[in-house]
Amino acid sequence: MGYFRAMNKLSNEKRTQVVAALVEGNSQRAVVRMTGVAKKTVAKLLVDLGAACSAFQDRVLRNLPCKRIQCDEIWTFVGCKEKNVTPEKKAQGQGDAWTWVAIDAETKLVPCWFVGTRDAGAAYHFIHDLKARLANRVQLTTDGHKAYLSAVEDAFGANIDYAMLVKIYGQDFEGEARYSPAVCTGCKKQEKIGRPDFKHVSTSYAERSNLADLHGLPMPFQRTARTMAAGVTSRLWEIGDIVDVLEA
Repeated sequence: MGYFRAMNKLSNEKRTQVVAALVEGNSQRAVVRMTGVAKKTVAKLLVDLGAACSAFQDRVLRNLPCKRIQCDEIWTFVGCKEKNVTPEKKAQGQGDAWTWVAIDAETKLVPCWFVGTRDAGAAYHFIHDLKARLANRVQLTTDGHKAYLSAVEDAFGANIDYAMLVKIYGQDFEGEARYSPAVCTGCKKQEKIGRPDFKHVSTSYAERSNLADLHGLPMPFQRTARTMAAGVTSRLWEIGDIVDVLEA
């Protein structure tokens, strides 16, 4: 009950101030210092707004006129890494987690995303969700993760121009302990379905978007020229409009 009383006292102006600070990359502790809002209230607002934005995106991002889509996955973990997770922690949802992201190479709009494992089932769900949001045939680029191939074939059939960008990594020196990924020494473009234009075979935009902490609703709608270009909205949005999604 304490949280709901705190939330009732937060004006939309204060909520907007909190969300604006979070979108700019500030930590929750920094937002507390900047706004005077309690940390638990900031965290709960972030969770509730995330759920509201997810539902809004699911409803609005349909029939998109995208032409070139890039997909990528980013690894993270909840609580602890998979190698350290116990059965009890696993039951609580802790361990490795992968965020699958699709991005429009022209408008930088994110048509869909999915958080889960990095297996064929997750790829199937993610790619079928992407297919359901597109209005026409697209050129698609993914990395070399094999789970993509069967998922794309099942969702799109032959109605797509699909290529994989397979990265080639250098070998580690014998006996050397490695604390970061091996150096990428090159890339190989592979035509998989249709006739993809090789000059547009890239995953750079998708990989760059994975560096953003908040890139679901706030980032695309904050840069509303992108969403206007994609036909999602007819006007410029501000952070306050995003907060209004929670009210709705």
